Amino acid sequence: MTSTLAPHPVERAKPARTGPVARRRTRALALPEARWAAAATVFFLLALPLQLTGAPAWSWGPLYALSYVTGGWEPGWEGLKALKDRTLDVDLLMVVAALGAAAIGQVMDGALLIVIFATSGALEALATARTADSVRGLLDLAPATATRLAPDGGERTVPVDELAVGDTVLVRPGERLGADGRVLDGASEVDQATITGEPLPVAKGQGDEVFAGTLNGTGALRIRVERDASDSVIARIVRMVQEASETKAPTQLFIEKVEQRYSLGMVAATLAVFLVPLSFGAQLTDALLRAMTFMIVASPCAVVLATMPPLLSAIANAGRHGVLVKSAVVMERIGQADAVALDKTGTLTEGSPRVTDVRPLPGSGLDEDGLLTLAAAAERPSEHPLARAVVDAARERGLDLPEARDFTSAPGVGVTALVGGREVQVGAPARLLDDAIGTAGELEEAGRTAVLVVVDGAPAGLLGLADRLRPDAAATVTALATLTGAAPALLTGDNPRAAAHVAAEAGIDDVRAGLLPQDKLAAVQEMASAGRKVLVVGDGVNDAPALAAAHTGVAMGRAGSDLALETADAVIVRDELAAVPTTVALSRRARGLVVQNLVIAGVFIAGLVVWDLAGTLPLPLGVAGHEGSTVLVGLNGLRLLRETAWQRAAAEGNG
Repeated sequence: MTSTLAPHPVERAKPARTGPVARRRTRALALPEARWAAAATVFFLLALPLQLTGAPAWSWGPLYALSYVTGGWEPGWEGLKALKDRTLDVDLLMVVAALGAAAIGQVMDGALLIVIFATSGALEALATARTADSVRGLLDLAPATATRLAPDGGERTVPVDELAVGDTVLVRPGERLGADGRVLDGASEVDQATITGEPLPVAKGQGDEVFAGTLNGTGALRIRVERDASDSVIARIVRMVQEASETKAPTQLFIEKVEQRYSLGMVAATLAVFLVPLSFGAQLTDALLRAMTFMIVASPCAVVLATMPPLLSAIANAGRHGVLVKSAVVMERIGQADAVALDKTGTLTEGSPRVTDVRPLPGSGLDEDGLLTLAAAAERPSEHPLARAVVDAARERGLDLPEARDFTSAPGVGVTALVGGREVQVGAPARLLDDAIGTAGELEEAGRTAVLVVVDGAPAGLLGLADRLRPDAAATVTALATLTGAAPALLTGDNPRAAAHVAAEAGIDDVRAGLLPQDKLAAVQEMASAGRKVLVVGDGVNDAPALAAAHTGVAMGRAGSDLALETADAVIVRDELAAVPTTVALSRRARGLVVQNLVIAGVFIAGLVVWDLAGTLPLPLGVAGHEGSTVLVGLNGLRLLRETAWQRAAAEGNG
């Protein structure tokens, strides 16, 4: 048995795909392990009836020999290569046991061992391939080509790999998007179920983000590419899951360290099981048969497979749901967290300001829509985040914005423009105008940023802007508190008043505001020094030191800084904060399956060994018990590949 499960290489499929994508599943006979196992089984099934009906040995002997060769050459060769590197591989021990059985006349029993052993290896390879299929299926979502628009309006069909950041692509109705980007023009509904899990198509218009692999609806969209094909959400999931599959968790490393000593001890014990009875007068054949059976049932194949299948399955499942766990080590450690520290801006909150209040002043003659229309028309030419928030608020209300003329902008002060013949100023400090002091104070006390709108030199009203709490923030905080047994802490560089307001909305009592990056680091180290295993969730450059120092660091991927994404152990690609407790719960389920597998393997090995030493364990039954436990352990770990595993983790993590 192999000691890890490493997915087969994943390649980008070339043909264009525009309709619904069928999930690709590796056929069993496409794997060489399965073909060799099938050949060994066929030769065994041809030989067995001939032997049982008393046919001459020359008719069934060569068939058994072919069964030995086809089923045993590959594990035997791998075992010899490992032996050359001074490593004792359990595969080689199984082949030796089969040859030993044949040497004492138990040709059929040895062939049965080879067949079951080869079949077990084929099932393991198939399970590994299916793990890779779940990841490869993501790449199948993206089309092979896209329609790129030239500056002069010309169209050209190009491979998606040739698209560069800043290119403009045209997506016609019914086509799949070839790149991650933002809508420049057009309106449509986009089916994002394969990426975000949303059951219904989502309306997309100017300024909205879209993802490669999603399916466009009835409208045409012009999209500006914002990520290279190799850095799209889908590609990152595939790449990071593949990288994770190449790592080994601490439990796996411990098992592999023990495996060599165990195998050497098993060889010594096998010799003792053979020589001791022989020295007391036992028959050579009986002693050798008992020793061969002992070698088979005591082999640690199931123990070796106990760890990686659950962890790799959990990594693949999390990857399908937008959580990139960078290694098996991380997947094992996430569930160990017993303390959580959360950043505020971009983590608990959406990271971009939104208009929360529109308050016309008495005597201005404006209602809310009138005030917002003037402010948004004046702000529309500006690129400031607050200006974009004001314009977005007007569009959400369906307001028609008149053209603005003579636009000017003063950094730190605001903008001025002529709107419908009226001079409109937005952003002047509200505190300087007596009429606005009370309203501005109320907004700021509520954690808002107050923006004054002045029309023709007279204060007309105030806008309140704030970085809104994520819809799932409060539920996530509660879930993390339940999972870890301790309420999360809020670590932020924002001012205490704003931090306290967000913390109150999210249900957090431990608030540490005004922190510089080194202060966040010190806070995490303080928790760690108290014996806590801290899970830090953040997104900015200032969070990177804390993410690096944490027991486990998780970055919000959509708006996260490159440094945070590189430093973190896991990335929430879709910015769904609720995925954090779900991943913690999934990690714990994976670790639970590892323990289950170790118990199953230990019980089978102990039971079969005692049976062989204290009684008479038939070789075929020993083979069936040993290989059956190996297959059972492998399939048990792969249960976490199923969609229901994520759903149950979500229910546990957010329930």
